[in-house]
Amino acid sequence: MPGMGETSSRTNDVGADTFPKLLMRNAGLHGRKPALRHKDYGIWQTWTWAELAAEVRAYAVGLHQLGLRRGDTIAIVGANRPKLYWSVTAAQMLGAVPVPVYADAVADELAYVLAHAAVRFAAVQDQEQVDKLQSIADRLPSLELMLYDEPRGLRDYPHTRLHDIETVIQAGRDAVDKDAGTAAWLDQEIAGGRGSDLSVILYTSGTTGVSKGVMLSAGRCIQAASDTVEFDKLTANDTAFAYLPLAWVGDHYLNYAQGLVAGFCMACPESAETITQDLREIGPTFYFAPPRVFEQMLTRVMIRMEDAAPIKRRLFHYFLRVARRYGEAILDGRPAPLVGRLLYALGRLSIYEPLKNVLGLSRVRVAYTAGEAMGPDLFCFYRSLGLNLKQLYGQTEAFLYITAQPDGQIHSDTVGPPVPNVDLKIAENGEVHFRSPGMFLGYYKDEAKTAETLTPDGYVKTGDAGFFDPKTGHLKIIDRAKDVGRLTGGTLFAPKYIENKLKFYPNIREAVAYGDKRDFVTVMLNIDLTAVGSWAERNNVAYASYQELAGHPLVYDMIQEHIEEVNRSLFEEQIMAGAQIKRFLILHKELDADDGELTRTQKVRRGFIAERYAAVIQALYDGSPEAEISTEVTFEDGRKGVLAGRIKIRDLGTIPLATPLEKAA
Repeated sequence: MPGMGETSSRTNDVGADTFPKLLMRNAGLHGRKPALRHKDYGIWQTWTWAELAAEVRAYAVGLHQLGLRRGDTIAIVGANRPKLYWSVTAAQMLGAVPVPVYADAVADELAYVLAHAAVRFAAVQDQEQVDKLQSIADRLPSLELMLYDEPRGLRDYPHTRLHDIETVIQAGRDAVDKDAGTAAWLDQEIAGGRGSDLSVILYTSGTTGVSKGVMLSAGRCIQAASDTVEFDKLTANDTAFAYLPLAWVGDHYLNYAQGLVAGFCMACPESAETITQDLREIGPTFYFAPPRVFEQMLTRVMIRMEDAAPIKRRLFHYFLRVARRYGEAILDGRPAPLVGRLLYALGRLSIYEPLKNVLGLSRVRVAYTAGEAMGPDLFCFYRSLGLNLKQLYGQTEAFLYITAQPDGQIHSDTVGPPVPNVDLKIAENGEVHFRSPGMFLGYYKDEAKTAETLTPDGYVKTGDAGFFDPKTGHLKIIDRAKDVGRLTGGTLFAPKYIENKLKFYPNIREAVAYGDKRDFVTVMLNIDLTAVGSWAERNNVAYASYQELAGHPLVYDMIQEHIEEVNRSLFEEQIMAGAQIKRFLILHKELDADDGELTRTQKVRRGFIAERYAAVIQALYDGSPEAEISTEVTFEDGRKGVLAGRIKIRDLGTIPLATPLEKAA
């Protein structure tokens, strides 16, 4: 394993040790191949690798004219837009460090990240982001300039510290045209970059507290991406769909880093509202989505099938049963009876391929999911359709991949073996530790937290509890190590394990389980408004708001049935049989990142929720039939309000555990 700041000779396999060098390599090797696509005003725009290199080079010259220098930090704020990706590479050409920030971050979150990273420049998407930054300008003393992509609404703004990115690029073009030495100077700047250079700072989602700035070096990032490009046989002929948040390590790795290493094309949607349609149109061959997205896809399909003609519904469900029986075996190349193969072929023609086409997954050769555990039934559903869906486990500190499932070695309850060149071990306390090619340099301005995260022998502590499955040798993740506890009776309590079982049901959008050092397990739930709203429409249940629907007795009845099924599932697992859910409630509002209840990657902030809903949790355990709640909420325009109400609490019967005497009998 290379030491801190070093790069291995394997970087030479791709011919470059920084991302700008990879861009120039691709312009030479794949000049006429598509590098980037973006849907704008309903039309897909395409840039080849040669065109992309020319645009980014001009942008870098323009940024240098504005004063961006080696070692400076530049914030990247917005959705997946070509010019924001160009901002990343152009900054790296000059030796500056991009700091992507979540586009939906509220002003306070933005202020913390930009102040902590001491950014001098900010490249933003549109007027909304400009307004947000201007509202916190007094808290950002180091911020000097803002550059924007979309000019709509900004014409009358003072432009002393505000610049149109297109204008900056044009200024760079003009400079190159006027002086041939400018291009040579930029070549020297690019060549002067080293694999040991700080390439990007990615801030963690803040699940356990304040976000930390993860420092990643260029060489290590490229080494990690090279390993997984080879692992999944990605080439310049592949296409990836870039819709994940720019600030998340998944986007920077899966699309940006792997795209530059493999030379494949990255496609950006027109907007968040058109993602579903754009996915169908672009037809990616490499696709990543968190479990929540796959759940939403399935929910849409099932809702549409409820409205289909009876003959279509029967045909659909019949061939789904065929797929469940034979689909995964056929996908993995395992033996399957001739009659099964024939039925599956008929199902593929009539159901599976049309369904994948509707979802935009027809051309997908490799698909991944991660971020949360995916329910086995949901996972097997997509694989049974012929989608090569796999699971990976990763962290920002590893530059994503730690483990991944190889083709043909897919198990719904594991996350695969370590990817090539990753060293993995389980500590005595059950925590997963790793060393990897993409391993971070440390946390920005936080040496103490860096030292706390590293072991004396150079491994990174993940904070996750796991073990190697003795049958497959693959890693299984149980939960966050600090969240795993025990009931007062000694039964293991793994909240995420229980929550994931609940979230398998399309009607349940989010779940938060409690039970550590308690006599029994309770859960707070969010319903899925789309799924339950469709159910309400079919069953003539009238409602005027989420709050009203969530509190409806028939909704409680339906959710109770789901929880009782989960309890039966838990009862069948020896170590979790005593962790059956005894009481539950449905919250009056959806958990929201703007309210601090979820991270920007939609993970539950368990500690914050425990504090905010302390009175509700107390009611779950003191036998109260309902709980009074008054919660501050943040509206889309940033205004705050209060949502109050009474929430019903329901008791559940649990399956009795056998006593030692009964077991002996």
